[in-house]
Amino acid sequence: MTQVKPGDKVRIHYTGTLADGSTFDSSAGREPLEFTVGSGQIIPGLDKELAGMAVGDKKTVDIPCAEAYGERHPDAQQDIPRGQIPAEIPLEVGLQLQMQTPTGQVMPVTVAAVSEETVTLDANHPLAGKDLTFDFELVEIV
Repeated sequence: MTQVKPGDKVRIHYTGTLADGSTFDSSAGREPLEFTVGSGQIIPGLDKELAGMAVGDKKTVDIPCAEAYGERHPDAQQDIPRGQIPAEIPLEVGLQLQMQTPTGQVMPVTVAAVSEETVTLDANHPLAGKDLTFDFELVEIV
């Protein structure tokens, strides 16, 4: 039976949950996720669990934040004057926006706080600092 090794293109069905049991992502009702093992296309903690699996194998794995989206970085939050946000954008906590860095790169940010004077934008990944659990099945080695 063929087993997964680094460099193989695979397809998996998965459900990702948080410590409280809530689902943050799932391939249910969609095509399986396709990627190349060991290429950095998925989080490291899930990637390393695929080696040696065969089609049809299922696993449940707990992945610490360090092997997922990393720790939260307080320096990735920035307060900016509220007047720098266009008036037509309805500012509310949790709203996702895009900023442009001084080098022109587009970066997603989340509104973390809003006051009369400032808006706090957070560039941390929404799952940073969280331990994750994945239930997944190897559907195919392409």
